[in-house]
Amino acid sequence: MALIVQKYGGSSVGTTDKIRAVAKRIVERKEKGDGVVVVVSAMGKTTDQLIGMAKEISQNPNKRELDMLMSTGEQISIALLSMALQELGYPSISLTGFQAGITTEGAHTKNRIKDINIENVKKHLEDGKVVIVAGFQGINEDGDITTLGRGGSDTSAVALAAKLNCTCEIYTDVDGIYNVDPRMYPNAKKLDSISYEEMMEMASLGAGVMEARAVEIACKYNIPIYVALNNGEKLGTYIKEYDETMEDRIITGLTASDDVLMVTINNVPYKAKNIATIFDRIAKHNVNIDMISQTASLDGYVNVSFTTSKEDMYTIDEITKELKKEIRTIEVYKEENITKISVVGIGMMKQSGVAAKVFCIFSNNDIEFKQVTTSEISISYTIDSKDKQKAVAALAKELNL
Repeated sequence: MALIVQKYGGSSVGTTDKIRAVAKRIVERKEKGDGVVVVVSAMGKTTDQLIGMAKEISQNPNKRELDMLMSTGEQISIALLSMALQELGYPSISLTGFQAGITTEGAHTKNRIKDINIENVKKHLEDGKVVIVAGFQGINEDGDITTLGRGGSDTSAVALAAKLNCTCEIYTDVDGIYNVDPRMYPNAKKLDSISYEEMMEMASLGAGVMEARAVEIACKYNIPIYVALNNGEKLGTYIKEYDETMEDRIITGLTASDDVLMVTINNVPYKAKNIATIFDRIAKHNVNIDMISQTASLDGYVNVSFTTSKEDMYTIDEITKELKKEIRTIEVYKEENITKISVVGIGMMKQSGVAAKVFCIFSNNDIEFKQVTTSEISISYTIDSKDKQKAVAALAKELNL
């Protein structure tokens, strides 16, 4: 008996009719003799609605209570899907993250999977059941329900596949992974395959199809991921181990993320202690930062800029209050209308001149940039959000994406 982990996103289980359709697809796989573990997200926009309700109560809701609230969405999905399978005559059982043995650690709303005790899942598989697991959630060492952050159901699915040593299939409302988001660039091309490294980079830089931690786990344990349309009517994309043919592409993909808050701290007295204090406070509040830049010292002062997620805006305000008590000269500015544009490709490791070409494209199209960061296989720029569409179209055309 082959074993498979399937994951269905929120749009795939957005209505009871869609849940019935997913149940029929699972039955088709089950009838081939396969053992099936299914991870599901909350129905449709349920998580957004729950967060909206929380923010009607508090602009900055308590993170533990927010986890308690958000975790209910997936529990609705797993129960309904299990009922649908049972109506079709197939034994199944729904399990919360805790019941599936998923333990986590870290900050509430941003937990990471620590381990999975797979015994309960295996027991139900041996009994011939389809096991339906709530994605996005687990339990920490204090016994509190936790969530894994946006896209956490992908991580749940891949981590389960790693523990069960089987392939993971991610079914969503897109038919695979494209080199550019087709909603931004209609001529985007679907990729037959992409390396773990490229997909991790694209996911961390804003590609919404996959969650970066999920791909990281798949890479670590060499678990192939297949991403496809939830009705199975079109061939999807494999995320897999690098092979030499992938170097033929200098640029594999282009991403654009609007979830960017740019914070600039001016008039920082130029001492290593002050820079350390700033980033120590940020770390202690569990804020993940991305791009960092610092000006050269002028009259003994420097300016420091960094980017983070917009969801951390209120936390940044708290950090700012703390910092102003310690470094009295500073002035802090936040910019929300920022987009991060990134080009990604494993071929850049052996090909020079990509950054120069992007600078020229921006110059020729009157697009100003604020920050630049690079890795071995990516280059990222922050720009004004008003220039996003123009930048995506120009880069995709000139880079032949």
